[in-house]
Amino acid sequence: MYDLAPKLAKILTEYSIPIKEGDRVSIIGNVSTAGPLIEALVEATLRRGGSPSVQGAAMISGDYTNYFELFLSQATDAQLDVFDSSLLHMVENSDVMYFIKAPANTKALASIDPARIARFRRTNQPFSDRYLERYDAGELMWNVTAWPTAALAQNAEMGLYAYSEFVARACGLDQPDPVAYWTEFRERQTALVEWLAGKKHAEVTGPGIEMSFDFQDRPWVSCHGALNFPDGEIFTSPVEDSVNGHVEFNMRSVYLSSEVDGVKLRFENGVAVDATATKGEAFMLSQLNVDEGARTLGEFAIGTNWGVQEVTGSILFDEKIGGSIHMALGKSYAESNGKNQSAIHWDMVHGMKDGGRIVIDGELFYDSGKFLV
Repeated sequence: MYDLAPKLAKILTEYSIPIKEGDRVSIIGNVSTAGPLIEALVEATLRRGGSPSVQGAAMISGDYTNYFELFLSQATDAQLDVFDSSLLHMVENSDVMYFIKAPANTKALASIDPARIARFRRTNQPFSDRYLERYDAGELMWNVTAWPTAALAQNAEMGLYAYSEFVARACGLDQPDPVAYWTEFRERQTALVEWLAGKKHAEVTGPGIEMSFDFQDRPWVSCHGALNFPDGEIFTSPVEDSVNGHVEFNMRSVYLSSEVDGVKLRFENGVAVDATATKGEAFMLSQLNVDEGARTLGEFAIGTNWGVQEVTGSILFDEKIGGSIHMALGKSYAESNGKNQSAIHWDMVHGMKDGGRIVIDGELFYDSGKFLV
């Protein structure tokens, strides 16, 4: 694992977000679990002339520590409504933000009332809104990555050594030249989104899914390692009121430490009018009722990373599975001209290798995990 850290830090600072002289770099993660990667990122940032600052904000790194669980379980409603303005200070004074997901306990919030979690997320929405505003304006770059922990390995039903090898494969760190590997990856995906430019309508069919949506004037975006690492997807934001059909997701989902499985959604004119789950349904419905935009599809995406094949319970990896699609309920992205606003952005993954098809403007674009254009 210690050999993994400098390799990962090198690609994050040289390929994902090339650090420039004078860049103010915030490294956000849990020092007790992600120490090797934090140290490697500090060293790599200094080597490239940046100024690193290490932050330990549990709410935004996703490492839900004991004190964060204590806060959510015991805070009054008034205390849950208090926004930590220091988060905005960090956003305003950073040129680059690296978020490291390295939880010690992936179920840390499982016993917390979902309504309290939803309330806390609404309170902290100014943070996510502001960093996305600065990103859209070209003023801030950010990247989310993961570091192997025993908790993540257990969640993936692997040993820590096997999970570390999985992370290395997913990140292309087993390649002779990882930077060259991701550069070629970017070129392949750029060709796909260029082909999709100017198209208007998608029909998605296969086992457990029959849906259609429009994406006119909603560009597809290639995700090739800049914002997430590992990466591997192309996505768009469907026209909000155009989504119709149904899907029965065939992969489990973990969101805010709660596991949900057997999710079935039925869309009418862009809204998930029916939503059920065989596991975690009450939690799912609590999130879908957070606000008016939570039942609207903010994102449709195709996973393209064939180094990721295992379902791990970590969306950073699961949404990239080669041969899968995923959809996010809630907030859409400005990059793809999405208009939907919500406090949630919940990605759910569906495997397509067994007969899943995507037809674009009447032309077969994707069949059983393979692109045909």
